[in-house]
This record gives sequence, structure tokens and C-alpha cells, in this order.
Amino acid sequence: MLKLILRYGVIAGLIVGTAMGITTSLMADNPPPMWVGMLIGYTSMLVALSFVFVGVKRHRDEALGGVIGFWPALGMGLAISLVAGVLYALAWEVTLAVTGLDYGAVWTKHMVEEARAAGKSAAEIAKIEADMAVFAAEYRNPLYRLPMTFLEITPVAALVSLATAAILRNPRVLPAR
Repeated sequence: MLKLILRYGVIAGLIVGTAMGITTSLMADNPPPMWVGMLIGYTSMLVALSFVFVGVKRHRDEALGGVIGFWPALGMGLAISLVAGVLYALAWEVTLAVTGLDYGAVWTKHMVEEARAAGKSAAEIAKIEADMAVFAAEYRNPLYRLPMTFLEITPVAALVSLATAAILRNPRVLPAR
């Protein structure tokens, strides 16, 4: 089982990390609107985390005779997701190092522009700028940034793992051949 967890976790992590690295590298000089980046990012997470389903199904079919309970399926899905999440966070570190991108500054600019577009007062904008300056400074620290990056993929991974466990606990769904 550990071999499957590592195999499918690494595949998922490489897919999502590579997609993020390529997208960020191509768009570093001319970033698109934040919603476009988020759409691309979360879509690549879903595609990559489809390997949670593949790994759990393979384990169910080959090692367990076509039957797996909800909790073992969820545990295996979360384990695959953990491996993928670690690789995702490491890929972000590599991407930042290669591109030289100051993501804290990019996010600060976005938040200030959003506040101005929403018609916030000068005092509110100044408060946002001050808060974001603290964030940008903290984000330069990898010990702060790594867990934050890992947490980006966590909700998607948890949902995919839950859905996988709920679906594959039924042996009649995609039965072993």
C-alpha cells in the first residue's frame, strides 16, 4: 500500500507542481487577473488529485479483492494527497527561486487595487497596505510560506479524498475486472 501511496502521490504532486511552475513562469512578467490564476491552479489540482481515485481504486481492486471500507479509502486518499501536497509546496519554492517572483508584492498590489476598485476610503486603503506589507514581509520567509502553500491544496485534497472514499466503498461502482 505504501508503494501505491508514494507512486500516486508523486504523480499527482509532479502534475500539479509542474503545472503551477510552468503557469507561473510564463505569467510572471505579465500576471493575469487573480481569478484566472486561481482557476488554472485549482483546475490543475483537481486533475492531479484524480490520481487519489486511481490509487485507491487500484488498491481496492488488486489488494483487497474489490472491496474497501470508507475509512481505509479515506485514509489512503489523504496519504496520497499528503505526498502530493508536499511536492506542490516544494515546487512553489523552486518556482519562486527560478523566477525571482515576489509573490507577496504581487498579492499586495492585487489587494490594494481591489480595495480601490471597491471604492474604499483612503484610511481603509492605508490599513490594507499596512496589513499587506506585514504579510509580504512574512511571506518572504520559507518557514511561513511552505505551510501556507501546503494549505492551498489541502481543501481540494480533502474533498477529493472524501468523494473517492464515498464512491469506492461501493464495490459495484467500477468493479474490478
